[in-house]
Amino acid sequence: MKIVAFIPARMGSSRFPGKPMAKIAGKPMIQHVYEGTRGSKLLSETVVATCDAEIRDFVESIGGTAIMTSDRHERASDRCAEALQKLEAMRGETYDVVVMVQGDEPMTRPEMIDEAVAPFFEDESVRVTNLLGEIRSESEFHDRNVIKVVCDLQGNALCFSRMAIPTGKPGEGVDSGKQVCIIPFRRDFLLKYLDLAPTPHEITESVDMMRVLEHGHKVKMVPTKHETYPVDTAEDLRRVEKIMQSAGN
Repeated sequence: MKIVAFIPARMGSSRFPGKPMAKIAGKPMIQHVYEGTRGSKLLSETVVATCDAEIRDFVESIGGTAIMTSDRHERASDRCAEALQKLEAMRGETYDVVVMVQGDEPMTRPEMIDEAVAPFFEDESVRVTNLLGEIRSESEFHDRNVIKVVCDLQGNALCFSRMAIPTGKPGEGVDSGKQVCIIPFRRDFLLKYLDLAPTPHEITESVDMMRVLEHGHKVKMVPTKHETYPVDTAEDLRRVEKIMQSAGN
């Protein structure tokens, strides 16, 4: 199985402009994500997908590969689909699975890539998976920057929301987890995603996977025990830096 990882990243984040180049322990965040991703032995290649020359130039300066994409994409999945088409044209080959790793997940580890991809080897019917992290505090549960996920009895996502779902506190009744933005797609399904019309809850929640659910497809959630936090704000950056430094990263 030929697997490629794309890291979508752009400088124009509304909540934290320039965050891919914000430094954590002396290195830009995009470098942490790139190095944590490419360490997976399952990957044939790791590529940064960006619309910003600054990011492209930096990635190439550390020996990485970057592909320029349109600056009009509203969703990271759309950006990855464009980058996939360009990469396949450049390489003259196709890939079987495309792993999207958001550029604001600096605590990404190679083992997390392996966990997210595993269902594709086990079940041919799986079209897209998404890593599911633990919610470790009540403040995280109520944080609108943390995307909560409720699953069905088979481990497929029922809903993604920035609100605190389900009702109650963590550990009371039905548990939810949090979306970790490591999301593998079968190649053809990622290209199909491009053709699916944006959906109401996708737009309201600003969550790519709601487009999948609202069009009647399944998202297989894959639990992980790895501690990970995305960076959406400068405060998040400081918290993640402290955790990574204490862990020796």
